[in-house]
Amino acid sequence: MLLHVPAVIDAALLADLRKHLAGADWSDGRATVGAQGAQVKRNEQLRVEDPLARELGEQVRAAVLRHPLFFAAALPLRVLAPLFNRYADGGQYGMHVDGAVMHQGPGLPPLRSDLAATLFISAPEEYDGGELVIDDTYGEHEVKLDAGDLVLYPASSLHRVEPVTRGARVAAFFWTQSLVRQDAQRTQLFQLDQTIQRLRARLGDDADVKALTGHYHNLLRQWAET
Repeated sequence: MLLHVPAVIDAALLADLRKHLAGADWSDGRATVGAQGAQVKRNEQLRVEDPLARELGEQVRAAVLRHPLFFAAALPLRVLAPLFNRYADGGQYGMHVDGAVMHQGPGLPPLRSDLAATLFISAPEEYDGGELVIDDTYGEHEVKLDAGDLVLYPASSLHRVEPVTRGARVAAFFWTQSLVRQDAQRTQLFQLDQTIQRLRARLGDDADVKALTGHYHNLLRQWAET
């Protein structure tokens, strides 16, 4: 499932992110990937150990977990602390697939990367290029969203970032391990959840809405891994 999640962070947090990231100490993004990824990656990132990256990442993670649409779609079990990257002066990231297992840090369990997310911090009019291109069974999808919006997609998808030819594209990115491993099952649960929400808005908690809600939770109980 490829999903646009609007307004994940509010204007105040977005302004704070933009202010701090404008003066951040960026480093070569190739330091965070293996030999294969380094051949196609040309961008800058905040170092994982940078205190600014940790502080801002926790603020973003908290905002993401409060967003009802993200929560309904991802059904998160664990969310890796968001990282931050910057593309400028022709920076790009060629076609690649994310690693299946991410390490959260000392003393923390590894995270299976079921879902990937990019939260756009730069406004689309501030840069040319920089589209996130995601390849799935329906072809390639170009994603370039408003500042504060997020795209959520299966981490198993091949994807790339097109060259930035003007300005700078700054974003946060992170991975989620879902309670439900299979994308098709998550998609069914999300569609059922959204149908229930629409029916509840029209009908209240009548008997049919309650029955569908029970069906949703029974499926989640069957498929969830903890």
